[in-house]
Amino acid sequence: MEKLIPKEFDLSNKDRSDEALMRWRKAVGLVKNRRRRFRYAADLAKRSEAKEQMLKIRERLRVCFLAYKAAFRFIEAGGQGNQFSSEEAIDSQEEDIQNDLQEEAREAGFQIHPNKLASLVASYDITTLRKLKGVEGLASRLNVTLDEGVDSSSIPIRKTVFGSNEYTEKPSKSLWLFLWDAMHDTTLIILTVCAVVSIGVGLSTEGWPKGMYDGLGIILSVLLVVLVTAVSDYRQSLQFKELDKEKKKIFIHVTRDGIRQEVSIHDLVVGDIVYLSIGDQVPADGIFISGYNLLIDQSSLTGESLPINIYEKRPFLLTGTTVQDGSGKMLVTTVGMRTEWGKLLDTLNEGGEDETPLQVKLNGVATIIGKIGLAFAVMTFLVLTVRFLVEKGRLHELTKWSSRDALTLLNYFATAVTIIVVAVPEGLPLAVTLSLAFAMKKLLTEKALVRHLSACETMGSATCISTDKTGTLTTNHMVVNKVWICGKEKEVDSNTDRNALDSDISGNVLAILLQAIFNNTGSEVVKDKTGKRTIFGTPTESALLEYGLLLGGDFDDQRRECKLLKVEPFNSHKKMMSTLVALGNGKMRAFCKGASEIILKMCDKTIDSNGEAFHLSEEHVGNIMNVINAFAGEALRTLCLAFKDIEDGFQENSSIPDCGYTLITIVGIKDPVRPGVKEAVKSCVEAGIYVRMITGDNINTAKAIAKECGILNDNDLAVEGPVFRLETPEEMSRMIPNIRVMARSSPLDKHVLVQMSRKELKEVVAVTGDGTNDAPALHEADIGFAMGIAGTEVAKESADVIVMNDNFTTIVNVAKWGRSVYINIQKFVQFQLTVNIVALMINFISACISGSAPLTAVQLLWVNLIMDTLGALALATEPPHDGLMKRPPVRRTENFITTPMWRNIIGQSIYQLAILLVLNFDGKKILGLEGSDATAILNTFIFNTFVFCQVFNEINSREIEKINIFRGILRNWIFTGIIASTVVFQVIIVEFLGTFASTVPLNWQLWLLCVALGAVSMPIAVVLKCIPVDKKSPNSTQHDGYDPLPSGPELA
Repeated sequence: MEKLIPKEFDLSNKDRSDEALMRWRKAVGLVKNRRRRFRYAADLAKRSEAKEQMLKIRERLRVCFLAYKAAFRFIEAGGQGNQFSSEEAIDSQEEDIQNDLQEEAREAGFQIHPNKLASLVASYDITTLRKLKGVEGLASRLNVTLDEGVDSSSIPIRKTVFGSNEYTEKPSKSLWLFLWDAMHDTTLIILTVCAVVSIGVGLSTEGWPKGMYDGLGIILSVLLVVLVTAVSDYRQSLQFKELDKEKKKIFIHVTRDGIRQEVSIHDLVVGDIVYLSIGDQVPADGIFISGYNLLIDQSSLTGESLPINIYEKRPFLLTGTTVQDGSGKMLVTTVGMRTEWGKLLDTLNEGGEDETPLQVKLNGVATIIGKIGLAFAVMTFLVLTVRFLVEKGRLHELTKWSSRDALTLLNYFATAVTIIVVAVPEGLPLAVTLSLAFAMKKLLTEKALVRHLSACETMGSATCISTDKTGTLTTNHMVVNKVWICGKEKEVDSNTDRNALDSDISGNVLAILLQAIFNNTGSEVVKDKTGKRTIFGTPTESALLEYGLLLGGDFDDQRRECKLLKVEPFNSHKKMMSTLVALGNGKMRAFCKGASEIILKMCDKTIDSNGEAFHLSEEHVGNIMNVINAFAGEALRTLCLAFKDIEDGFQENSSIPDCGYTLITIVGIKDPVRPGVKEAVKSCVEAGIYVRMITGDNINTAKAIAKECGILNDNDLAVEGPVFRLETPEEMSRMIPNIRVMARSSPLDKHVLVQMSRKELKEVVAVTGDGTNDAPALHEADIGFAMGIAGTEVAKESADVIVMNDNFTTIVNVAKWGRSVYINIQKFVQFQLTVNIVALMINFISACISGSAPLTAVQLLWVNLIMDTLGALALATEPPHDGLMKRPPVRRTENFITTPMWRNIIGQSIYQLAILLVLNFDGKKILGLEGSDATAILNTFIFNTFVFCQVFNEINSREIEKINIFRGILRNWIFTGIIASTVVFQVIIVEFLGTFASTVPLNWQLWLLCVALGAVSMPIAVVLKCIPVDKKSPNSTQHDGYDPLPSGPELA
């Protein structure tokens, strides 16, 4: 069948153009309800509107930026003496700035109107900012100090006056709207019209109330279908809403009440002092206060690819932009919908998310089946009508027409329309959404936030996981375990007395070491009101600061003694951090720390136990390298700390020196492997997914950790990034399949590795990342995983899944759920296609031979409900089991409807058709039915048998290959609940709703026979699964992930 699917339905899982998305929409043929079918498809019209709005905003910002530069040049031309305007100039603007300011705002101490404040930043109004005496003057007008930040008691009034940092959200749809959408099914509307006509004709021919039963039965069935469909869709929408809330949970650091603390981005208010670091998204519009090398990427707003440097003379920061390098603090001036980003986001959110490849493919399958169903419906109607006319002609009544004849033709038409209802599998693509939504909700409880639907689906096909080490394979709880200083190696125990820690270190050495730790860090030690210390920063930095505190150092004292002049923050390219400070004696000193080999190359001296520097000979360097390798061999992350006294004449705008340093110490930091990682890696290997570790660590550290995790074996390859990047593309392609460890890697190495794996080796690649520079690799990969704890906002925005606990085991769980989603949809498709074939063939064959359809419109609507909405709920929500991770991944080129599925579909269809056709044509004789109600009993028996065949076949569909279909059935309460409710409602329909459903009560013997005939499909399923269909080697694994079924002597 998949060969018949047009190429428009074959989409990649990433980087699809709007033209490709539009093509498959146009290729969709028969659609019963466009509102429902395309509910979760991207709104391309809204996207186009968002792009136009983006262009307008970018043009406006570009004009403002040009005006800002012109104003800045004008101010600079006036000389630095007039940095701020005179008091008279400010007074002349006071009325404009405070115009229409609310009285409660004035009473709260605010002296600037919110709209004027918003315009100040959005329009880059440097002139007005200078007239207000810069950021200090603006802070004063917002009633805050730059050191203390916002007073917590003023937060409510700030939200009232300036607004909250929340964006207008599209209101969630109520159940009534889902009911309204469900009513837009074209076939159900036609059936409703038929029912109304049927009631009118029936009342005129058969009177009240008998004449309205048929029509009323159809209407009640339509209402039931609409209700169940709407409730299912509504619950699904609630799941997506819950996931959307989770996506928006972002926390930032601010100064409030004089204390640095973490708050939700939604709690941010105007006047807050916000800390920015590499990878952060700017959470609101604001003014730069202070910082080092703050580089902002504004491409999300302005479209400009080149980042801009933010400093005192270029202080404006806009929401939605990202920090590419450096760090800084900003004063929040505008929040929420007053920002340019807020106005844009309102339109961007309307565009929706791209549909997944499987959704699109199943739309193609549904289109083909729908066309076949339409053809059968038309043929059935034509056959019934022709036979009816032939019969009238035989009785010479062609010229005599009664309302009863009209009612008969109307019933034929209603049956044909109902066949279309059953035949067009509207729920097929929607079952993918249902299964993905279910999986996403369950994964959320397992600490994986799926941002894009397609990621969960694609992860089931992953062949390779390229993972970071720190925090993913390890706990990310780092402590200094060993140090080498003054030529001696020492173990560090946090429980040891401070005097024991520094007993072999002289005062001079200790002073330099504490200076290097506390002045060359991007982290901060903060004391709360009770004196409790908290360290804000990365785990590596925190470990060093903890060690400094153990040695008796004080962060605040060290920062007061030295003045920071210049900072070059750590990034994954340089693998080092440097600072330049002014000492108390007026001299300058540079500090650097980072990857051991890199820092060691920058050093030509080291210090002895008295703090005196001496030259590093080749022998010393060799000994130090031995220490580094020894630390690395114990799986310790090694860092070197060094310093250099700067001679007079150094220019502050020059770069910090990169040579001539004096080595202080080598630090070995321990980061234990997470519990369960080794088992998770083993699970991946068994599942045909190989794991690569990509790290910036020393290669010996990387190897030690990789062996401990079970990633690196004797025949595997461990390489260093600098070596890998020098290889030719051909050599890379040869190396990549064997690479299990890449050490000292850069983000570019990771990107190249992912790109080559996907495009040259045709692998389905999952990759993890946490830094800003990981964003290209995360975007390039088939599935990008960002770390929820250690990850930057830039990385999270580029990722498909956020691992909220930074644990590798969680990634494996996503793979397991991805496989579960794929197989669950296969189970549902197998079940639905079987029902489709039987329902179409039984009515068509009966119409051709006997001139009547055994299944009425009401009965077919009930069958449609069983196989569509209820079937999707039952089969598409099966939880995963461990057996899923003992099979190879599904390759991109494999057919979705597999040969084993066709075997099961055809086998079950033949059995059901054989039973139903025999009953239809010879049932009275077989069952010994006599009397006036024999036909009614037989038709009821056929309907009941048909439904029970579907009930048992639904249970059969729980396993495509395995014989044991009852495994875990009682743990899946959704499945058991739906099966039980289907049976109960079938009893009610047959025994109590016969007037509307054209059924009559059956005796207990016939009930048992119906159930028995349905249950026979179970042993038939066993026989079918023993029929070999795939010509594979005996050691191969079946496509849907289970061990091959035994054959021949093994079967016994």
